[in-house]
Amino acid sequence: MILYPAIDLKDGQAVRLLHGDMDKSTVFNDDPTAQALDFVAAGCEWLHLVDLNGAFAGAPVNAAPVEAILKSCTIPVQLGGGIRDMATIESWLEKGLTRVILGTVAVENPDLVREAARTFPGHVAVGIDARNGFVATKGWAEETDVRVTELAKSFEDAGVAAIIYTDILRDGAMKGPNIEATAALARAVSIPVVASGGVSSLEDLIALRDCGADLQGAISGRALYDGAIDLKEALAALKA
Repeated sequence: MILYPAIDLKDGQAVRLLHGDMDKSTVFNDDPTAQALDFVAAGCEWLHLVDLNGAFAGAPVNAAPVEAILKSCTIPVQLGGGIRDMATIESWLEKGLTRVILGTVAVENPDLVREAARTFPGHVAVGIDARNGFVATKGWAEETDVRVTELAKSFEDAGVAAIIYTDILRDGAMKGPNIEATAALARAVSIPVVASGGVSSLEDLIALRDCGADLQGAISGRALYDGAIDLKEALAALKA
């Protein structure tokens, strides 16, 4: 199982939000590229980036720090936030991004997801952000009446590379991931699932690894910055 360290970008800085609230952010690093290089040096195999401003704006906002990370790091990078048309998808992939994460458009324009997955096989993931089992969009600001599993199953034949599943109420709260819901989703679809939200200890990572569902990976942010998870220890445990 892959550990994806998260770098959430707000106003050019690496931050973490509480429950996805832009007004409840903590700055962890003024230099996102330095943070990315620290993760690479520790042995991480992937980086998970989120353009938080872009998620609300509907277009890339933190392009400069993302591009700087892409130029500096040699490991694969995935990015979500503000990616809502083919031109933006193509642009990011041309700049060296390995995987784009499509969230809001997966609900509002699923045909775009299908087109992108066909055009760029292996490079398109769907981000499903959930609050109480229902999908939220536009930087988690808007709730829908679409259920998580319903949306995931609708892309079974689309050829998407992964589903990034985030439980919003667990995100940034250091209360542990929603293992039951994540495992249920992974069992319900054939698309690889990456867990996100609340991963706050080595025990959480091991519980996800051993949950009985074949998870592709788990994303963690605040716990890595706070030191609640020792990165090298976690990487070793997930390879065991």
